Amino acid sequence: MMPTTKQRPGAPRRQMALTLVVGLCALLLANGSSGAAEITPTKFITTNGITVLVLEQHFLPIVEIHALIKAGSAQDPPDKAGLANLVASLLDEGTTTRTSRQQAEQIDFVGGALETKASEDYTTVSARVLKKDLDLGFTLLADMLQRPALHKPEFERIRTQILGEMASDNDDPGHIAMKAFNQLVFHGHPYRWPVNGTEETLDKITLADVQAFYGKEYSPSQVILTIVGDMTLEQATALVQTHFGAWKKVASTARNMKKPSQVERRTVQLIEKDLTQSTIVLGHEGIPRMHPDYYSVTVMNYILGAGGFSSRLMDSIRDKQGLVYGIMSHFDARLMPGSFWVNLQTKTETTNQAITSVLSEIKSIRDTPVSDQELAEAKSFLVGSFPLRFDSTGKLAHVLAQVELYGLGFEYFSDYPKWIDRVTKEDVQRVAKQYLDPKRYALVVVGDLAKAKVKF
Repeated sequence: MMPTTKQRPGAPRRQMALTLVVGLCALLLANGSSGAAEITPTKFITTNGITVLVLEQHFLPIVEIHALIKAGSAQDPPDKAGLANLVASLLDEGTTTRTSRQQAEQIDFVGGALETKASEDYTTVSARVLKKDLDLGFTLLADMLQRPALHKPEFERIRTQILGEMASDNDDPGHIAMKAFNQLVFHGHPYRWPVNGTEETLDKITLADVQAFYGKEYSPSQVILTIVGDMTLEQATALVQTHFGAWKKVASTARNMKKPSQVERRTVQLIEKDLTQSTIVLGHEGIPRMHPDYYSVTVMNYILGAGGFSSRLMDSIRDKQGLVYGIMSHFDARLMPGSFWVNLQTKTETTNQAITSVLSEIKSIRDTPVSDQELAEAKSFLVGSFPLRFDSTGKLAHVLAQVELYGLGFEYFSDYPKWIDRVTKEDVQRVAKQYLDPKRYALVVVGDLAKAKVKF
């Protein structure tokens, strides 16, 4: 399941104005007003342990305040998956100083936005405001992080809401397949659970669990606070001290850094559902984001299946064989090794043919060097599209926080094109052989099993 995102939209007229500002910001960034090489934020650590990144951008009057908390679903107790997400979902449901209605009204009045999102490795809380409302943005964000109410009525309502979303997801064959796939690939590891948890685990979570998780995981030393936009370093520093300086420093939380175990053999799970198509997910463990082969794997995977209509999987399985409308491969790189997977839907009768073709393409990219044209096209796209990852203040704040989390260094923005350009055909084949395995994988098929007659 995708991480849950909650957003407080602004009043329509003011929100429209802010949206236009964000759009103009994206346009200016895309046109080169702020090149990647110029992204050099100032970093400092407060006395209570918050890592702060400040990037001044004065061409439009907007500021993004983005807090990354190093606590996600990977820290959920084994029998209470969904706890981190439930805590995140309650952050904008009232604090000890203002109700959720007051939170919403205050951010709505200035046309700003508040967002919370939980993921596997971290949680993010952000405020987007115009320059003139910067103090309010800090006030609301600091209040959410330091003084969430975590009251019983809101807890029950949000948990019921999440359970309702799960019921809807359980009708989606793609969700069913990915949920089963993660259980196979991440067996015994927290990554095996959806960020939202499951009906069974969510029912076990109590308000006391939520309060305990917040008390243990939410502390200054766990926070990367990124501030991007139209303010000065002096203003940002003063506001951080005013709104976060009194947050008490606590002992660091021990982390479960146990890596997921590898898929040791071909493992198959077939799930019966009355459908005219089979939904298929095939793959195995991947690599962590900090892995030195990350950039070579990125180029290799683009050629294999991440490159849209120019990828091998699309060319072979859609264009030449007509088995699918769409197909893609993905490496999900996280703090700990994530997963590699190929996802597709095909007619029930062509299930085996499609699986055979996927395995054939995986074997082919391992056994035979890619062409000069494939390599050049992959590099061109990856380098050319790179600036679009941070073409707004919100995206840039998010990327900066991740760069800090993964320890990539701020030279990442100028060096990324160089790292991609250094990848050779030999590198592509080497990492394909090392990180793709057409014999040792997890396979999930959701569909009419009697007609599909899966033979793998």
